[in-house]
Amino acid sequence: MSGWTAKRFWTLAQAIPVGEGFSVVLDGRGVKTPAKADLIVPTLALAEAIAAEWQAQQGKINPATMPFTRSANAAIDKVRPQFTEVAAMIAAYGDTDLLCYRAESPERLVARQSEGWDPLLDWAAEDLGARLTPIRGVIHRPQDPGYLRILTDHVSAQSPFELTAFHDLVALSGSLIIGFAAIRGHLPLATLWDRSRIDEHWQAELWGADEDAAEMEALKRDAFLHAGRFHSLCLAPSR
Repeated sequence: MSGWTAKRFWTLAQAIPVGEGFSVVLDGRGVKTPAKADLIVPTLALAEAIAAEWQAQQGKINPATMPFTRSANAAIDKVRPQFTEVAAMIAAYGDTDLLCYRAESPERLVARQSEGWDPLLDWAAEDLGARLTPIRGVIHRPQDPGYLRILTDHVSAQSPFELTAFHDLVALSGSLIIGFAAIRGHLPLATLWDRSRIDEHWQAELWGADEDAAEMEALKRDAFLHAGRFHSLCLAPSR
């Protein structure tokens, strides 16, 4: 990748318009993805976020501090060339959505799941036109094929950049519905993340917090929030 050298070599990273999109240049030299494609993104806001990551690098380049760059690379190199496969993989979450698999006991957990998840299923029925049915227990029970087709169409209607963020929102939460609620601004991202962790938080309250599990959850939460920010920047109007 042009620019992905061991040490910083540029003075100024800038976002510039390129055709129908926006790119990032390092002292006038265009950044490329790991697969050697031009790094061109759909909005100025996203290009500026990527440029800021490059501008903030000091000495050795640290990709771990460049989440917007990494997500844009994934959209261009991975999601765009296999869009159909990625969309199908994400849409499949609808048939095993986290929100539909409910505990049989204890009643306090049953009530907590219902309080957190039923409103999201109701929202999906109204906003997305797809009503998923909750069940008790962990044995798979297929959802209505017609509703699953509707959800699949919603997934496929996204751009490769949107789908990149959406993939992480769904995979990290375990819920296609939570992913849609995130990209449509139905609830704050932090609230949606907490809704996805009802079972885990219940276990922590019951048995005590595990330090390693808490650390892993924090990392996943950060990734979930980043995916939501990346998605919003993909849609931000250009100034």
